[in-house]
Formats: sequence, structure tokens, C-alpha cells
Amino acid sequence: MWRLPEWISRMGKFENASTGKLATVNLADPAVHTETDLTEFWRLLRREQPMHWNRASDSAPGFWVLSKHSDIMSVYRDETNFTSEKGNVLATLLQGYDTASGKMLAVTGGQRHRDVRNALLKAFSPRALGRVVERVKSNTARRISMAVQLGELDFAAEVADHIPMGTICDLLGVPECDRAYLLRLNKSALSSDDPGEADSDAWAARNEILMYFMELAAERRREPQEDVVSALATALINGEPLTPHEIVFNCYSLILGGDETSRFAMIGAVHALIEHPDQWQFLKSGGVALDTAAEEVLRWTTPAMHFGRVARQDVQVRDQVVRAGAVVTLWNCSANRDEEVFAAADVFDLGRTPNKHLTFGFGPHFCLGAYLGRAEIHALLDALRSQVGYIEAAGEVRRTRSNLLSGFSRLPVVMTRA
Repeated sequence: MWRLPEWISRMGKFENASTGKLATVNLADPAVHTETDLTEFWRLLRREQPMHWNRASDSAPGFWVLSKHSDIMSVYRDETNFTSEKGNVLATLLQGYDTASGKMLAVTGGQRHRDVRNALLKAFSPRALGRVVERVKSNTARRISMAVQLGELDFAAEVADHIPMGTICDLLGVPECDRAYLLRLNKSALSSDDPGEADSDAWAARNEILMYFMELAAERRREPQEDVVSALATALINGEPLTPHEIVFNCYSLILGGDETSRFAMIGAVHALIEHPDQWQFLKSGGVALDTAAEEVLRWTTPAMHFGRVARQDVQVRDQVVRAGAVVTLWNCSANRDEEVFAAADVFDLGRTPNKHLTFGFGPHFCLGAYLGRAEIHALLDALRSQVGYIEAAGEVRRTRSNLLSGFSRLPVVMTRA
């Protein structure tokens, strides 16, 4: 259950709390995000401490927290002063290194980043993704049809668990028989439904995913197909193939990012429509374009709460000097509610336009899969609008436990046919 931090509840309104109390919130702790409604915390940060220091804990060093849209965009685009090569999420940033650095696109910089990204761009163009997007539409329509036949179901388990994983596996060329196995590993690699799950379990899951793609890449190198694994396995940069580590780590990145974020966005979309029946009716009436509605779902859910960078050298951000080597975290979940960018930022409005959300990041590392992610939400909203007449909650929801990913791992609902 969502709760306010004790010191906030005790003082009544967050706005009346001393900004010194902000230091009691440790954003590195997954429980803070799972158990706490941080809406007012972010609002206060944006207003009072847009450049905030998250204090060190017994288990992790301190780090800078950026909460405003303009500041976050500025750091995203600044490769001169900031790098992602030592990690781009808290899990790796706080340990000071990322084993995938220089191999995975997200944690590679400079010319190598540009070269590998260009090698992949063709496989992620709207034209190349046409076949995959058509399968997204048919798979989503089929899953929603099954949902209304069931009537009462866990939307997360019966629908959302299957669509993004199926999509990214189509893109990568993963055989149908291996997909349930990868979904299970994926759920352990970045987030957890079990507070008792050890870090070693996540580590083991990540390594199993890497081993899987090492074997698949070897097969595709021998017999290429029309998929992203084949594109990576056969790509040449300056006449040289990608290293085995580059191939495997980029497959790993795509399967984690492509499944987890889209899955939580889909579950969050249905939860938001239940919580805002006026918007459900707005969608049902056809009064809003699906493309516009999909952008608001992406802003509202913001599945990846943060990304991060390390300062290459001393650099000033606002009125603070960020020392070389310091970790700077960029909280998309706060930027997407910035009152200076979004009118009525805390209102879920499917007709919102313009909608300059940062859900897919910004700058040189803008998400390669953004087109596909948008297509998945578009397909979901289309299927809901055409097939579902009524939808309501049917039990207690469960949030995932993570300091990176935000969303629901359980969402019981009742759906009736249109």
C-alpha cells in the first residue's frame, strides 16, 4: 500500500516540511519507491532543491539528484562533461563501474557508440519494424480478446507479461519455445516482487541471459536471418565485426529494456484508465487520437524512473559544482511531472498536447526502441477501445520492488466485452 513518509504524514502537508527533511529519503532504497508516494517529495525538490544531494548510506555512496525537466535534458545531451561509461543506473553507478562498459550501447560513448548505434538503426527503422509491429497489433488484439472471455483476470500475468516479451523476441529472433524462460529471467534481472530476493539471484539471472544470447549469436553468425541478433552478429565497423561481448551485451540490453519498460507501461495504462473513468470514456468515445493518448500513457507511467551519468571533470550545474567522478542521477519520473513544462502536470489527460516527456530519454542515448514502444501502447489502447466495454479493479494491486523500474506486477481486473 502506498504511504507517505512518517515525517510528512505527521506534518500534514509536504509543502510545510523543512527542506532539511528531504535528506531522510534515500532514493537508492527500492522500498522507498515501492511503499511510498513520492509525488510531493518530487514537487518539493523541483521547487526548493532541483540540485539535491542524496546522502551516502551504510551500503552506498551519495549521489546528485536532478528533478527538473530542463536540467535533465541538459545533462542528457552533454557528452563533454558527463559519461555513461561507468554505468547508467544506480545499481552500477554506485559500485563505480559497469562490466558492460564499452560493449553495451547504453554504456558506451564517443565514436564507438555512434558506430554501433548506426549499425543498429536500420534494424530499428519504422520500415524495418513493419512486420514486427503488425504482429504486435494481432498479438495484442488476441490477448485482449482472451481477457474479455475470462472476464476476471490478472492483467499483468494474462496480458502484459506476453505482449512486450513476444515483441522483443520477434525482433531478436528468439524461438517461441525459449520465451517463457527469458521472461522468468527478465523478472529477476532488474526488479523483483519478492523483498527477500538476494542480489545474487539478479546477478545469476543476468548471466543466464548473457549465456543464452552467446549461443543464439553463434547460430546466427553461421546462418543469418532477418532479425536483430543476425544484424549484430554480421555487422562490420571499419571492416571489423563486433566483438562477441558487444553482440551479447546489446542483445541483453534490448531484451531487458524492451520487455520490462513496455510491460510496466501497459499495466500502468490499464491502471490509469481504471483510476480515471472520464479518460476511459474519452478513449472509448473516439474523442482522442491513439497516438496522442499513447504519449500521455508513456508520460504518466514513466517505467524507467531514472538514468544516470558520471561527471568527467568538475562542472557546474545550477549553483553547485559537481566534482569529477561524482554520480548524477536524472529522474525522468520527476521531469515528466514538471509544472514548468506540463500544464496540470498531475492530471492524467489523454488529449495532452504538446507532450515533451522524457520517458525514452533524450540526446545521443535516446532509446532505439522508442518507435516500437509507442507501437505497443498504441496497439493496446486500440484493442481496449474496440473490444472492452467495461473495466474495473478486482483486487489488490502489487508494485514491483525496484529503484529503477516503476509499475505494477499484479493488477486484478474485470473486463467485459464491448
